[in-house]
Amino acid sequence: MIELLAPALLAGLAVALVAGPMGAFVVWRRMAFFGDTLAHGALLGAALALALDVNLYLAVVVICLAIAAALVGLQQQRQIAGDTLLGIVAHTTLALGVIALSLQKTVQVDLMAYLFGDLLAVNWRDVAALWGGAAVILALLAWQWRALLSITVNEELARVEGIAVTRTRMLLMLLLALLIAGAIRTVGVLLITSLLVIPAAGARRLSRTPEQMALIASAIGLLAVNLGLTLSWYADTPVGPSIVVAAAALFVATLLRSPRS
Repeated sequence: MIELLAPALLAGLAVALVAGPMGAFVVWRRMAFFGDTLAHGALLGAALALALDVNLYLAVVVICLAIAAALVGLQQQRQIAGDTLLGIVAHTTLALGVIALSLQKTVQVDLMAYLFGDLLAVNWRDVAALWGGAAVILALLAWQWRALLSITVNEELARVEGIAVTRTRMLLMLLLALLIAGAIRTVGVLLITSLLVIPAAGARRLSRTPEQMALIASAIGLLAVNLGLTLSWYADTPVGPSIVVAAAALFVATLLRSPRS
């Protein structure tokens, strides 16, 4: 049991640890649908990686960044409503990804693993890669924390203060793309947004400062991974959805507590 669950647990904890502060920015900036769009695009990146025989994580990051840059450019033109544009891109990339994966005749592809995750299939190499990526993301977040907070509060004021708003915004997109690339093997592309949003939403009711919210969101995510794996082991349920259900249960628990003033 320990040999089977140890890599899965460590991989899930790595994703949850980073999803806490990243999810806080997603909630603050109301980027849940944007993150969902990038997650759907990750499936297209995975399909292209298999077709071109390149590194999966690199392909997912490149595709997510390309989609993010395209969305930022299209949103600035203001010809299409933001939510409409995100809906079009999200479902189009998801459909293209599913079609591309179905055409991989020479490669055995487990589509459900990409959509809903397959945490029990990760190995120690995946664990090392996830923790390495988590360390990079957390280091960049700590380095640019004030700049990221400034553009979240008020981009115009941040620009007056000398912060490179466009570069900082693209850094946030890069970090989100890196997280999604890692999470594609754990909770899957359809559930990663839940792990970003639900713990952060719960932490928002329990925190007084942005730093507290980021830390509490990570704690809720870490607990959700443990509870989800336990539920999956004893009830024989899918791991990814079990983690999301556990996170949702913890969020409901926060509703029983009055929000801090």
